[in-house]
Amino acid sequence: MREQYRAEGLAEEELAEGPMAQFTRWFEEAAASGIFEPNAMVVSTADPATGQPSSRTVLLKQYDERGFVFYTNYGSRKGRELAANPRISLLFPWHPIARQVIVNGVAEHTGRDETAAYFRTRPHGSQLGAWASEQSSKVASRAELDRLYGDLAARYPEGEQVPVPPEWGGFRVRPSTIEFWQGRENRLHDRLRYALTDTNWQVERLCP
Repeated sequence: MREQYRAEGLAEEELAEGPMAQFTRWFEEAAASGIFEPNAMVVSTADPATGQPSSRTVLLKQYDERGFVFYTNYGSRKGRELAANPRISLLFPWHPIARQVIVNGVAEHTGRDETAAYFRTRPHGSQLGAWASEQSSKVASRAELDRLYGDLAARYPEGEQVPVPPEWGGFRVRPSTIEFWQGRENRLHDRLRYALTDTNWQVERLCP
């Protein structure tokens, strides 16, 4: 089960001046290629007590020079792990175009005003779902989850404002390294990584 990747690659002189500009370039190209949910990323955290890593797919909701933002229940496994150990890794797996972007950095909470502004843009059903699910906790059955959702739907019918759950909010990942991986022939892939040193980004090439 092997695929031969393309001949053309990624050269240092082709990179944007900064990593977020380069990410924008690649993100737009991924979206234009027709990839399903190009904003889907694998978020990896680690249990500070055992060192056990855990990963899950989460949707990127915003990015700018400050970092990458996603939203979750702070009581979820990733939320609890990040509260104790804010170091985090993000992976954008754009397989159809043989590209990956790998981000390492530190996660911090978004402000409540920013969280509330985003929450208001979510579909009504998703707002109710944020209340119904105590993310990562055990639930007796699917029927119990549906009952909780039904109770909320009756309490907050369509068109009525749903308050933001107190344990729900955003994380902004402030990157320390961002790697751009381009698949090449013969497994000699291009890996160019921006690394933050003080306030400047340095580009380094990694062996595949």
